Amino acid sequence: MTTRDRAELIGLGAIWGGSFLLMRIAVPEFGAIPLIAARVGIAAVFLILVLARRGGLEHLRRNVAGLSLLGAINSAIPFSLFAYAVLSVTAGFAAVLNSTAPLFGALVAFLWLRERLAPIRVAGLVVGFAGVLVLVWGRLSFTRDGGGWAVLAGLTASILYGISANYTKKLLSAVDPLVIATGSLTAATVLLLPLAWAYWPATPPSVESWVSAALLAIFCTGIAYILYFRLLSRIGPAKALAVTYLIPAFGVLWGYLFLREPVTQSMVLGCAVILAGTTLAAGVVSGPR
Repeated sequence: MTTRDRAELIGLGAIWGGSFLLMRIAVPEFGAIPLIAARVGIAAVFLILVLARRGGLEHLRRNVAGLSLLGAINSAIPFSLFAYAVLSVTAGFAAVLNSTAPLFGALVAFLWLRERLAPIRVAGLVVGFAGVLVLVWGRLSFTRDGGGWAVLAGLTASILYGISANYTKKLLSAVDPLVIATGSLTAATVLLLPLAWAYWPATPPSVESWVSAALLAIFCTGIAYILYFRLLSRIGPAKALAVTYLIPAFGVLWGYLFLREPVTQSMVLGCAVILAGTTLAAGVVSGPR
């Protein structure tokens, strides 16, 4: 991995860590699906303009089927699930849930792509999922005031991220990253627009919520997707998903600095165990080390 790749990973971690903060600010007024429709819609328009300037719109038509499915499993559904989750949990907690994506990515690679898992990587999966139990223990109540549904939504979103990373590697590795980002977000917009229309809030969202949605769209989606799919093509899904090592740290940091969200002992311990397991499961270290 080059210095440029590392710098882009850190920048992507900071940007995506901020997405949970922005969702937490905007989602109470928008609602989960309308907010995500605005997020992917604004981002899609931004990227279409960028792609048109480069003369790459023709590539969208050539890959419409693959990009449409990717838009559902990597954007529309997981974004909506996390937006729903932050109605009940803090931005930092949601960011830690997101850190499980590499675990699911490694598991999907084993089951689908038949990627070999050395014993140390299997141990990493076991450790990582033990960390998930530490993190969510005590929050699995599915009563009206419980956090169980939010936890389930966040973990489902992370599973979809793991699937979509491997899907991109297997079927879209030859497609330009900007085309992937633009096409998948356009497809996600088309998918969510009818639902957003049906669930659009009766009270117009405030200026603060709209600003949060715009930042979420342009920086945390449009620009971030260009970085992410470029990293996927250069360093592969296992290493690209390592960005989730950084997202929890930034997610907790931004939540604490801007919303004064508490940082609990279970969050810190669960995150540490998850990331330790992820390090092993992703093959970042090997052997006796």
